[in-house]
Amino acid sequence: MPPSSHLEGVPDDAPQWFLDGLATPPEEGEVEVDGAAVHWLAWGSRQDPTLVLVHGGAAHARWWTAVAPSLARSHRVVAVDLSGHGDSGWRELYDGEQWAMEILAAAAEGGGSGRPLVVGHSMGGFITIVLAAQHGPSLAGAVVLDAPVRRPDPESEEGRGGRMFRAPKTYPDVATAVEHFHLVPPQPCENGWLVRYVARHSLRTTADGWTWKFDPRVFTARSGPSQPSQFGDRLARAGCRMALVNGERSAIVDSEVRAHVSAMLAGSPAAEAGIPVLDVPFAYHHLLLDQPLAVVTAIRGVMAAWRPIGRGPAEVRVDPVGR
Repeated sequence: MPPSSHLEGVPDDAPQWFLDGLATPPEEGEVEVDGAAVHWLAWGSRQDPTLVLVHGGAAHARWWTAVAPSLARSHRVVAVDLSGHGDSGWRELYDGEQWAMEILAAAAEGGGSGRPLVVGHSMGGFITIVLAAQHGPSLAGAVVLDAPVRRPDPESEEGRGGRMFRAPKTYPDVATAVEHFHLVPPQPCENGWLVRYVARHSLRTTADGWTWKFDPRVFTARSGPSQPSQFGDRLARAGCRMALVNGERSAIVDSEVRAHVSAMLAGSPAAEAGIPVLDVPFAYHHLLLDQPLAVVTAIRGVMAAWRPIGRGPAEVRVDPVGR
């Protein structure tokens, strides 16, 4: 069976701060959404504000293991496995708006107080944009991590053109499978211990051996918005506070993408409310793996900007347009 414990697969060279975060195991649960069981993990008190973390394509909730415990010092943190990923159920057809509803359901089932703040990485960032456009008034805010708004997310691009996601291999044992795990797009990552931990929790057993948890149809059986321009249009009409956090060295969110986003947002209701844009130093596309502590600081910085000193939580509302 795949590992159910967050302590399984912890590398010997993991740093003490990561081990300290594992000292308190996350809660686990699931909620049914349109016939599929949606699995979630949660850290922190139910009395605290809700913060939801959304993984990228072919990833899962435990990609956030190095980030979530620190954020849980002030929030009830929920990391969701979107359907077709991690320990959630599979569907015949996948849809961005349906994934958005799964995020809201997991927040309601596993979250804490108030409207949720949602943070999404890569493909999860695109789904966060859909959520902000369609259900913005239901959110406290949305943070998009390194999602290339003008281009396809790298996981979907690989799923359409490559074999790794469309036809995942099966391996005879865990060690062999972990050895073949690699990031898409390829990038340096000094935290090899964290990549190995994520890889270990990306596996499930079959009659023939070990293979990856994600459903290959995530990349071949998609409906709803799929073109980068469609996500860009939705970003411009977000109905809640937004922030963009990118990897400084990202090969995905480059100067062309940044210029496109700036031009697209100019004069939009979202921009008029103020959109913080932060770069995480020395980070590539998979910034939650190569610079997890800096990502925590960036998310905390966004939340601090939304809550000025001496004031309570800001109730900033953006009136969505074009809906």
